[in-house]
Formats: sequence, C-alpha cells, structure tokens
Amino acid sequence: MGEYSKALEFYEKDLEITKKALPPAHPDLATSYNNIGGVYNSIGEYSKALEFYEKDLEIAKKALPPTHPDLANSYSCIGEVYINMGEYSKALEYYKKSHKIYEISLPPTHPDLAGSYLNFGACYEKMGNYTAALKTLKNAYRIQEKIFQKGNLAFATTFSWYGRAYRDLKEYSKALSYFEKCLKILEIALPEKHPNLAITYSNIGDVHRLMGDYEKAVAFHQKALNIQENVKCDPLDCATTYMDLGEIFREMNEYSTALTYYQKGLKIREEKLAKNHPDLAVIYHNMSKLYFSTQKYSMAKKYVQQAVEIGQEKLSSTHPHLVEYRETFEKTRKKQ
Repeated sequence: MGEYSKALEFYEKDLEITKKALPPAHPDLATSYNNIGGVYNSIGEYSKALEFYEKDLEIAKKALPPTHPDLANSYSCIGEVYINMGEYSKALEYYKKSHKIYEISLPPTHPDLAGSYLNFGACYEKMGNYTAALKTLKNAYRIQEKIFQKGNLAFATTFSWYGRAYRDLKEYSKALSYFEKCLKILEIALPEKHPNLAITYSNIGDVHRLMGDYEKAVAFHQKALNIQENVKCDPLDCATTYMDLGEIFREMNEYSTALTYYQKGLKIREEKLAKNHPDLAVIYHNMSKLYFSTQKYSMAKKYVQQAVEIGQEKLSSTHPHLVEYRETFEKTRKKQ
C-alpha cells in the first residue's frame, strides 16, 4: 500500500504541474489523469479510478483523432474498472469501443490487439458466455503465437483464461491441462513467492476438487495460501482461496471447517467489494449450500436469497450462476 500512496503523491504533483504548464485539452494532461486512475484501480477505489479515467477520456476525445490507439487505451481502462466492479455489460461496451479502434489503427499482429481479445475473453467468461470467451481467447492466442517466443508471460495469462472457461464448461481435464501450462511458464519466469503463482495453484486446486481429488485440491490451495498469507497479495485472491477450501471441506462433509474458511473469504469480500458485486453472490450461495446440508434451512434461505437478488441485478437471466442460485432457492423454499 505504501508504494501506491507514493505513486499517487508523485502523480498528483505531476498533474498540478501539467495543469499549470499546458492547455486544458493537451494529451499529456490526459496521461496524468490516466496514471492516477491506474493507481486508484490497483487499490480497489473504483469510483475514484472511474472519475480520473473519464477525465482522461474526455481530453483524449478532444485532443486525438478518433482512431488513435491512446483513445482505445482510455476506453479499455474504463472497461477494466467496470470488470472489477462486477459491471460486466458496461465493461463489454467499453471494450468494444476500444477494440474497434485497435482493429483500424494497429497491424493485425500487434500485442495490444491480442490484449484486447483477452479483455473480451475475460468479460465473456464473467458474463457466463463461455463459448464466446473461448472464441476470443483463440483470437488472442493466434496473435501471440506469431509475435512471442514460447514461454512468454503473455501465454500464461491466455492459458489461465482458457483454464477458467473450460472449468466453467465442466471440461475439467482440459481446464487442468491449461492451468498446468500456465504454471509451467510462471514457475520459470517468476520468483517462487509471486502472487500470480498463488492464483494458479488455487485454480489447479479447484479443478482437482471438481474432479473429486480432495487431497490434491487441499495441497494446491495450501501452496497458494503459503504465498498469499505471507507475501503482499491482492486480498481478494486470498478470499477466493479461502472460499475454494470451504467448498472442498463442505463436499467432504466437514462443515465446521468449511464454515471457518467461508467466513474468512466472506469477511474479505464484504470489506473489499460493493454490496451487489457478483463475487459476493457466489460466496452467499456456497454458504447457503452449507446451511442446507446441515439442515439449517432458514439460514440457507437467507443466504441464497441474497445471491439471487445480486444475480438478478447484475447477471443476465440465462447466466449459469443465476440459474443455479434459483435452483438452490427453490430447494430451500420447499424445506420450509
């Protein structure tokens, strides 16, 4: 956090100087706003991030031609904030604007174009449109194959999203294969306690859970926690690991251990996310399933009701998560 406050201080001073020295629609002023927006996005202050990114976009629209790549970057930054806020359809809208410019202004094998396809992949995965996610990931991978050497970190990101999409589609052996490919690159390219390694261990652990291998699942999540609890990581990644461990122990009928992990994950997510964020719905739903298994039906109903309310507000009516929440709600309702 200290590094971010130093960066913020530096960028704010830079902005004051730039404001005095340059006309109000100068591209360098847009860059200053973008830098500050980036810091706020990194520390999870999304409304502040949007405020600065929108100022950047406002200037970029005036100062740059409509097909300038920097304008595409401004749209993309706003899209990323909306993804983090769980506003997936808004994110997609901005990613589309960004991509349209990149397609016109960049050569077909430019890394930023691959990055743009990756943004689509991430957005579609979050929206529950897994086949669309795979399609855009393939487009990203085709470009990356042409421009990057084998083992480049860019491939790790793509493989990780492939893994997520296949996991969502319940194609677990494919998901595992992609997460392992991702891990292979990260283990060579990154220090052994890097947060991205922890995320990948957690993803691999989750697939082992889904395949019914709880021993391996716990081992990989423990590797993730060894990093996440001892190194400066995004607390939300740690929350995901806790939540996944909760799922393992719930499926093993070790309900009190499961509840302990769920509560750890929930505490972080409730502190860090907006009350109606889709990631909160996921953990409310998991807790509902746990209370259902222990025959505490009123608690089960309370939590799944929260999940359904968030899902109805934030997800499409056909999103697999919302469909699942409604099914659980019906099950709990029948028990009362």
